[in-house]
Amino acid sequence: MSPLLAEFIGTMMLIVFGGGVVAGVVLKGTKSEGAGWVLISFAWGLGVAMSVYMIGDISGGHINPAVTVGSAVVGDFAWSMVPGYIAAQVTGAFTGGALIFAMYYPHFKATEDQGAKHGVFATAPAIKHTPSNFFSEVLGTYVLLFGIMALGAGDMSAGLDPLVTGFLIVVIGMSLGGTTGYAINPARDLGPRIAHALLPIPRKGNSGWSYAWIPIAGPIIGGSLGTLTYVAFFDGIIYPALWLFILLFITVQGLTIWINKKDAVAEDVDETVHNKAKLEAQ
Repeated sequence: MSPLLAEFIGTMMLIVFGGGVVAGVVLKGTKSEGAGWVLISFAWGLGVAMSVYMIGDISGGHINPAVTVGSAVVGDFAWSMVPGYIAAQVTGAFTGGALIFAMYYPHFKATEDQGAKHGVFATAPAIKHTPSNFFSEVLGTYVLLFGIMALGAGDMSAGLDPLVTGFLIVVIGMSLGGTTGYAINPARDLGPRIAHALLPIPRKGNSGWSYAWIPIAGPIIGGSLGTLTYVAFFDGIIYPALWLFILLFITVQGLTIWINKKDAVAEDVDETVHNKAKLEAQ
């Protein structure tokens, strides 16, 4: 099996496990309906572990563009392989989303909540606040990649690495995931989001494309900072890319703050105009 096919299969299985547990918890009429965040966090973490066990010996078990790019920026992965890996991961995630739709179709029909149906496929903020939402994805993926590097440097048996990574994701989900749903993986969000947009999901609502850049940019920046700072702290190697990604993070974070303030001013103006028109009408 080629590494690209392995990444496709591994990411597909990740979404079957992860999207499947979300569907079981949030859609109407399932036997696991309402089981809650703890179940979702554990299933996502163990889903990552099982997916990596399946294909890790073939492709390295990235199943996440943030892992692929983060590995490349510190020289642990060839840049020439990055586009192919990311394409395999996104298409695998799309396929996983389609399989979950097919399996849970009657429950999608029975569910009125458009947000719940969207949540099976892609992430969305609990409270829309662009600076905080972006920072949440950066921090969550920073912890993921820094943690993977640090845990992998210990004396654990190699066979335990995927399982420990899975538990790391459980902890991230429980501690950092409540704000945005912790995509921490651009393929995990983008592939199923495309599936949500294209599949004939009953009364599905919109696919949230105005938010979709955050679970792409946030994990790529955060994951790369995670590997670059680990190497700087523990190996004493400071790559030029570290300063580039720090500058990129500061720039994007600053833009989100500026946009948020601009939107807040616009909302205040609209509310003032609305209130004035209401008074005049009286």
